[in-house]
Amino acid sequence: MKTFSAKAESVNRQWWIIDAKDQVLGQVAVAAANLIRGKTRPTFTPNVDTGDFVVVINADKVKLTGKKETQKIYTSKTAVYIGNQKVETAEKVRQRRPELLVHRAVKGMVPHNRLGNKIITKLKVYVGEEHPHAAQNPKTFAVA
Repeated sequence: MKTFSAKAESVNRQWWIIDAKDQVLGQVAVAAANLIRGKTRPTFTPNVDTGDFVVVINADKVKLTGKKETQKIYTSKTAVYIGNQKVETAEKVRQRRPELLVHRAVKGMVPHNRLGNKIITKLKVYVGEEHPHAAQNPKTFAVA
């Protein structure tokens, strides 16, 4: 018996669309991360990119449970200037760039290495209903 190892060139990639309207952010992020990572496929290989493309629409209408809208903070800093740390609440991030909420949540769920950097490029997040990927015929994915 031999162990099967998938090759990235031989993977037939599909396109999925997730509607985040009135969905919890964590559940949308888990569904998107599993699809772009390839964990829903029987040929999943941890060290190979076997995932699909995911389009998330209505990112501005995603829900945060509890008091996360005002208490959850996002920090960023530059490596050049000392003490230049910027702190934003989820409420301010939603006003400035709502698609960043979903993108950061999914990015935290993929591996933090070169494979994760390649995988996260297959995630496309849009604020409204419109997206430019209609030609790929994406299938809808229902979040549990």
